[in-house]
Amino acid sequence: MRPARAALLLAGVVALAVALSACSDVRYLAQAAGGQLDLLRRARPIAAVLADPATDAELRRKLELLGRVRAFAVGELGLPDHGAFLKYVDVGRPAVVWNVFSAPPDSVRLRTSCFPIAGCVTYRGYFHEADARAYADTRRAAGDDVSVGGVGAYSTLGYLNDPVLSTMLSSSDASLIRTVIHELAHPALYVKDDTVFNESFATAVEEAGMRRWLAAYGTPELARADRLAQDRAAGFQKLLLQTRGELEGLYAQNRPATELQSRKAVILQTLHNRYAELKAGWGGYGGYDGWFARGANNASLGAVAAYATLVPEFLALLERGGGDIPKMIAAAATCARRPGAERQPCLRGE
Repeated sequence: MRPARAALLLAGVVALAVALSACSDVRYLAQAAGGQLDLLRRARPIAAVLADPATDAELRRKLELLGRVRAFAVGELGLPDHGAFLKYVDVGRPAVVWNVFSAPPDSVRLRTSCFPIAGCVTYRGYFHEADARAYADTRRAAGDDVSVGGVGAYSTLGYLNDPVLSTMLSSSDASLIRTVIHELAHPALYVKDDTVFNESFATAVEEAGMRRWLAAYGTPELARADRLAQDRAAGFQKLLLQTRGELEGLYAQNRPATELQSRKAVILQTLHNRYAELKAGWGGYGGYDGWFARGANNASLGAVAAYATLVPEFLALLERGGGDIPKMIAAAATCARRPGAERQPCLRGE
């Protein structure tokens, strides 16, 4: 999408927000539009970056890998081509967006924010860390548990031609391959107000796509690195979901506030102890230390919770369709049109 056209679209989003939202929401959406427009304005065609003799060798290698994965996702997986990842932008900061999650002090149910087009989501994303932390402070002042974390990639769901972000390229090759497939999957199917459905779908496509990439183009070293990373991620998520469940059990007991907070502190300290044991079993690998540095609380545990809950259902749906991803997307879209409570049984073929 040309920058001028992008500017018109983003301006339209803000204008719609002015008509439908409160003043604070208008300011929030305006910063989101401004941040996105800044990225689009500064993005360069990847072909030009690769042709530039001043381009760093590692950046060149990563962009070439990304280009191959993009072609694979569109040409071999059958994902729709919305023009994403054809340009590159150096974000110039450690994260492209900082997400703020908040939850009541006695619940792991995240607070939601609702906006035109995107619907209701369980976070607010800010292009400037200071803005994210300022909003987080208002939620803390209101008594909430809060978590702020930077992210390296996101999708505009096909509304814009998303560029490749420098923050996407700092990860391992295996992680980059997964990220490209995951983000290209999002525009293929998006259900308003159903984060679990959306993220489970993209994660399932990512998993299936990674298996096919490894089979066709992978090396034993890449396969081992990916398996190790996925095993660690699964172990970490299991640990967090266990703690989330313990907190949910506590909050269901209707104990006095002081006792509840005391028992909550014990559960969270146990989480830290269990992580230390898990980390020792990994030989000291500290890739998840940053999560704990942000603070373990209701908000951070609520954010981790269940994005992958429906992945088995999507993968089974894919298998029933003979491994045809476009066929799986069409079947999932049929389920997506049903009421929320009926979507999971639909994915199971019930």
